[in-house]
Amino acid sequence: MTVTEWHTLPADEALQKLDTAAVVGLNPAEAERRLRDHGANRLPEAPRRPGWLRFALQFHNPLIYVLLVAGGVTAMLGSHVDAGVIMGVVLINAVIGHIQEGKAEQALAAVRSMLAERATVLRGGERHQIDAAHLVPGDIVLLEAGDRVPADLRLLQTRNLRTIESALTGESTTVEKDSLAAPADAGIGDRHGMAFSGTLVAYGTGTGVVVATGSATEIGRIGTLVGDVQTLATPLTRRLDQFARQITAFILAVAALTVAYGHLVAQMPMMDLFLAVVGLAVAAIPEGMPAVVTIVLAIGTRVMARKRAIVRRLPAVESLGSVTVICSDKTGTLTRNEMTAVRVVLPEGEISVSGTGYAPEGGFHRDGEVLAADRDAALVALLHCALLCNDARIRRGEDGQWTLAGDPTEGALVTLAHKAGMDAATLAQDHPRLDAIPFESERQYMVTLHHDHAGHHELLLKGAPERVLALCRTQQGGQALDTAWWHQAIERAGGGGERVLALARCDWPATQREVQTEDLAPRFEMLGLVGIIDPPREEAIAAVAECQQAGIRVKMITGDHAVTAAAIGRQLGLNADRALTGDVIATLDDAALRQAAQQTDVIARASPEHKLRLIAALQAQGHLVAMTGDGVNDAPALKAADIGVAMGGKGTDAAREASDLVLTDDNFATIARAVREGRVVYDNIKKSLMHMLPTNGGEAGVILLAIFAGLPLPVTAGQILWVNTVTSVTLALSLAFEPAEPGVMRHSPRHPDEPVITRALGLRILFVIALMVMATFWVFHWELGRGANLETARTAAVNTIVFCELFYLFNVRHFTRHALRADTLTGNRVALLVAAILVVLQLLFTYAPPMQRLFASQPLPGDSWAMILTMGAILFALVELEKALLRRTRVRRL
Repeated sequence: MTVTEWHTLPADEALQKLDTAAVVGLNPAEAERRLRDHGANRLPEAPRRPGWLRFALQFHNPLIYVLLVAGGVTAMLGSHVDAGVIMGVVLINAVIGHIQEGKAEQALAAVRSMLAERATVLRGGERHQIDAAHLVPGDIVLLEAGDRVPADLRLLQTRNLRTIESALTGESTTVEKDSLAAPADAGIGDRHGMAFSGTLVAYGTGTGVVVATGSATEIGRIGTLVGDVQTLATPLTRRLDQFARQITAFILAVAALTVAYGHLVAQMPMMDLFLAVVGLAVAAIPEGMPAVVTIVLAIGTRVMARKRAIVRRLPAVESLGSVTVICSDKTGTLTRNEMTAVRVVLPEGEISVSGTGYAPEGGFHRDGEVLAADRDAALVALLHCALLCNDARIRRGEDGQWTLAGDPTEGALVTLAHKAGMDAATLAQDHPRLDAIPFESERQYMVTLHHDHAGHHELLLKGAPERVLALCRTQQGGQALDTAWWHQAIERAGGGGERVLALARCDWPATQREVQTEDLAPRFEMLGLVGIIDPPREEAIAAVAECQQAGIRVKMITGDHAVTAAAIGRQLGLNADRALTGDVIATLDDAALRQAAQQTDVIARASPEHKLRLIAALQAQGHLVAMTGDGVNDAPALKAADIGVAMGGKGTDAAREASDLVLTDDNFATIARAVREGRVVYDNIKKSLMHMLPTNGGEAGVILLAIFAGLPLPVTAGQILWVNTVTSVTLALSLAFEPAEPGVMRHSPRHPDEPVITRALGLRILFVIALMVMATFWVFHWELGRGANLETARTAAVNTIVFCELFYLFNVRHFTRHALRADTLTGNRVALLVAAILVVLQLLFTYAPPMQRLFASQPLPGDSWAMILTMGAILFALVELEKALLRRTRVRRL
């Protein structure tokens, strides 16, 4: 089916194609028929999985399978309390996942909410207010300032019509609309003869014919993209899934080998062999790992919330710490989304203007010196024109923030005049407006007529420099107009990405109290130029530099024009020499796009499809991509990225619901803080695993060695479960509170495919496992050798494992830095607290009669404790020696 490119058709041809009339519209019967054919003007809701299925799928995970096996084995051993704890962890994880996934599915509903609720239409020649859902192609819609456009419209008539399309295109300024056709290859932001569903009418009026409704609109197409995008697994979930599969395979292989050896070679009784293999499984399964990982992520979530970053999915905490590329929207994220005058050009030279946003704070500077604006007659004349030939106003709210009512570009001129001490209300009283020619895109200028209560009248002119210069004969100072000089000034400002406005004035006959377009002639005096830009946030510049220092490449993707985007990109410190545009992206195949994406950090005039292709191109190169944005146009990309970061203040619901992380202050600088916290979280997860896995490995090693050596088991399955439980909820958990490693933001991001257990970390774990196995067997046989019974020897062995872990806790708090530091006792007080709790628990295990009956433990004499503590100290010293060797080889990360 051929898709009509409505923006290319003249208005009357569009009416003819839709079989409707501009002054009559559709008759009610025809509208009803078309409603049946085309359906309601709303986005169709994609089919969703039922809640019970989403909940059941939370258990479809290798790590959960391991936990279920651990719980089943624990229950078979009769330890129903511990089995309940394990099953509780599984259930809590499933509930959290179910809730978070349900929230993510609200993205389409948020996009649907962008559609207008009511619309003014012509039906049978009469005006009617109808439910926007009942609009059909061919309806004639009337637009006024403040309206939300209810469907995609081909505009038929406009009067001073401007719309705000930032949510759809990302462009920061209002868009002038007309009824003219556009070229076939015009981007969304350049189709001035169209008004798009979900955008806002800033001011002016217009009439348009509906050409698309529901899912056929541009917003509907974006909603379809959001629904089609598959949510990617985070690096953490990918790594943990891989690690869980590896653990499962390893346990099964070792269990099978153990059974074969015990039955065929050692001729062990099957019941004894079964109990030994069950003990091996309990020892090897890190049943506390999901709980510890979840708690570490939850703690990171709380910390990030205090830093104005709200996490919608727990794994997203760690994901930001792994990103290699951040693709950021420009408007409102890297910039303030507040147009600001930064340059004034007068006949005698240029003046720079400080201050940003609509707050009248800042000043004027010439050649590095502060300029007293009220003493410069030429500047006062220009600001007089800028403030009177203007329909915008700024005001200070109760919260102290300055807000704009009107066009952002005009707001920048009002703020500029206020910085010079002018007051809009006072000036309007002294020079009341008699008449005006409002700005229209065909003319590209605005004219106002004023008098000064003394019989003097003047015309003030503001608009596009080319049109204003064409109406000027002189420039301030009575000199002849130097057109070449002004064009050079325009090029300098335009090269800086500034939107340039020209201002002029002329005297007007006192007897003529009206002004018409045909009255205008080259009679004006050129006052000067004003360069306006949406400036970058100062904190965003610092945040970009910090991200680059951390090895993260920042790319700016915007709907603005390439020149403006490149200028802002350079101010942010980005590589903007080869800005890539949406038109170019459309001509590139995937391979060429991957290469082009590496050569620039600035992408301009980008549509939602372009953003999706860019993200896919970067991901194909192995990058882990974060995408920030605030508009409806950003929602598909936010969902497609490895982690989507939405703005919580000025952002749309669609963007927030499609994201993993929401910034409550709409500040790119918060991303840098979130990246840092994400890296800390991942480091602490690794430290927790680095502490937990030697425990499981050491216990499994003790059992394996005993089976293959034909010796009695130094620990029972129940005692193993006790060790795993108490150390997981104390020692490993305390590592969640570790502060950041030095230089956490000075090293490159981890490769997305880097496993959780790296080679260096694996060697550390194996080294500690070997030490723990040797220490346990030494103490066990030392007790037996001096005449202790089996229960006493096993009690000493259990305590040896636990106290070796306790000593090792202070090793593992730093990857390679030595543990005997000043911050060992102050950096993480939780570690000291849980160490004390663990000592108490082990004393209860050893001496409390109920625990003795439950775990078959026996009281130990003082010399047994001396031997146990000696083994722990030896392990601590040997690990510190290994860390010293790593430092000598300049290894800082494991």
